[in-house]
Amino acid sequence: MEAEAQPLIQQLKAVEQEKFFAPLPCRLFEVPVPAAPLTNEKPATSSQAEFSIHNSQFSINIVTNGRQHDRDLIGCEAAALTTAVAIQRLKPDLVISSGTCGGWKRKGAKVGEVYIANGAMFHDRRVPGDNAWDTQGLGNYPVWEGSYRLAEKLRMPMGKVTTGSSFDLLPIEEQYIDANSGELKEMEGAAVAFVCSMYHIPVMLVKAVTNLRDAPSDDITDFQAHLKQVSQRLCQANINILSGIQTA
Repeated sequence: MEAEAQPLIQQLKAVEQEKFFAPLPCRLFEVPVPAAPLTNEKPATSSQAEFSIHNSQFSINIVTNGRQHDRDLIGCEAAALTTAVAIQRLKPDLVISSGTCGGWKRKGAKVGEVYIANGAMFHDRRVPGDNAWDTQGLGNYPVWEGSYRLAEKLRMPMGKVTTGSSFDLLPIEEQYIDANSGELKEMEGAAVAFVCSMYHIPVMLVKAVTNLRDAPSDDITDFQAHLKQVSQRLCQANINILSGIQTA
């Protein structure tokens, strides 16, 4: 979503390359090279290491899905389309899927906490009675191996991303999530990981918790109430991660 990406776009002074993906609605923002010195003065947690981007050893591009019908394009289809065209046009060495998610209090999640994923799965592509198709539907995509080193370096928690096409959650889907150790529920991550697996491009997922699925108040208004603040925390985490990659 644009709200999730905008703090990072502003922080990195990224410049939009208009109509780069035309006629598709997805948008490209390029970070100037070399990047201006950036210091994360407000890390997500007091124990989190601070890093600065002093110079650009690699190019950074921020890509969003764009909009349709006066709303941000969300969900698996938009994420897969955007990821595929971005890989074709930009030829990245690493794709980072960054955004917000729901979590579960019973699994240790807290609103505002930012995770690095240790895997990604779909929870709404069930094919009962056929193990091969059910395995394909689940996905269980691996993440870039550097994710584990960065999580340890930055003292960030890790969790398994679980992706579906709806904001709400059916009881059978929650059972599927629990049975496969899912922890962070959202609508794009596994679709991005699927496309990356087709192109053999490593993928990293960074997810910030906006709402708790097992809270009495969990609904779209809870998500909207926390979106701005959590997106700022996500931005700070992304700055740390980009700096950590650069200094690794």
